[in-house]
Amino acid sequence: MKKKMLLLNTTVLLGLGGVLSTPAYASTIQDMESQKSQIQNQRQDVQSNIKAASDELTRLQAEQDQMKAQLERLTLAEEENNKKAQKTEADIKETSKQVDQLEKEIKLLQEKLEKRNDILKDRARSMQESGGNVEYLQVLLGSSSFGDFVDRALAVSTIVDADRGILKETKNMQDELKTKQVDVKSKLASLEDMKAELDEMTVQLAAQKKQKDALAKELKDKEAKNEELKASLQSKDSSLANEQSTLEQNIKDQKAAEEAARKAAEQAAKEAAKKAAEQAQKAAAEPAEKADSPSPKAAPKASSNDVAPTSAPAPKASNVVTVGNRWIGNSAYVFGGGRSQSDINHGLFDCSSFVHWAYSQVGVNLGPLGSVSTETLKHAGTQVSSSQMQPGDLVFFDTYKKDGHVGIYVGGGKFIGAQSSTGVAIANMSSGYWKQKFNGRVVRI
Repeated sequence: MKKKMLLLNTTVLLGLGGVLSTPAYASTIQDMESQKSQIQNQRQDVQSNIKAASDELTRLQAEQDQMKAQLERLTLAEEENNKKAQKTEADIKETSKQVDQLEKEIKLLQEKLEKRNDILKDRARSMQESGGNVEYLQVLLGSSSFGDFVDRALAVSTIVDADRGILKETKNMQDELKTKQVDVKSKLASLEDMKAELDEMTVQLAAQKKQKDALAKELKDKEAKNEELKASLQSKDSSLANEQSTLEQNIKDQKAAEEAARKAAEQAAKEAAKKAAEQAQKAAAEPAEKADSPSPKAAPKASSNDVAPTSAPAPKASNVVTVGNRWIGNSAYVFGGGRSQSDINHGLFDCSSFVHWAYSQVGVNLGPLGSVSTETLKHAGTQVSSSQMQPGDLVFFDTYKKDGHVGIYVGGGKFIGAQSSTGVAIANMSSGYWKQKFNGRVVRI
């Protein structure tokens, strides 16, 4: 009987141990933990990529904002320069009309003077034939030109009143002719300057349009890249969310299975113990042996890493050579620009207004802003030899006219200035275009 009871208890305990240990279930737990660890690693990689992509998005957005601002400046500069070009064209037409009118008036005066000349010659011949005033004849014969004759004849006191009246009128006509000729010469010179300036503006407008179109294309390409990057981020984020959702559901299902297995094991143990107790009552009363089952080990937890922040560099102080660097890539050239606070706020300069602004930033006033020009700046300081050129000196170039462009020497054969094709920029004056245009004028403020 004892042997039968011992065999029965051993069988019950072995069966119970099999239910509680469930080796197939333990294998599933290990797989889940391994899968969880793998997904966590993948999630860390994806999150790292998302952070890098987010940083790139931020950088691209800042670059786009800067490009949009420059595009707006170029558009505004193009509008202002178009207005200036149209006004210059209108001035050229008006000046041309004035020149034509003056030339007509000069021609009429010359015809009148020729007639006066004939009249005076006839009167002189008549006087000679009638044995008239010898002094008058000497004046006529001794003059080097008709103008000289008129001047000398007026000084002769013995000339008859009629002749004196003709001479005075002739003198006035001569003076008027000289005045008109000087006026025509001045207006023609002004016209040539305006035409040269218009030609320069035409070239500059073409360069600005080309720059604007290239910038617009670059902006469009960057926007497309930005959208592509966004789409990629959204795809990665969606994939990550799906993986996370799947993992959470698997863990939830596994926990439910674990709870069900635990309850089933407890129920089986109760039933087995009950059955064993019932059979024990039938057998002889002997102590039952009990067995302990090992407890499952806890799985290790994953750890995370922290990233240390970085610090930004401190800004540097600037002087007249470098104070204008803030406008490089953030400005546009406008003929006559930079003479109002609105223009300055938008970075719209011409060469002379930029020089005026740069010196004002270091406390040097180069005269009234509204009337500053290359002509006023070349007389603003001391002329020095180009061989003694130093950073901060003003350098002048013959572009569309003599001393048509000015900049600030920065050293190393370079200068900073508002160039028509680039806006504020540093250019090389030791070779190429600017070397050819440099006229040797250097002014030290």
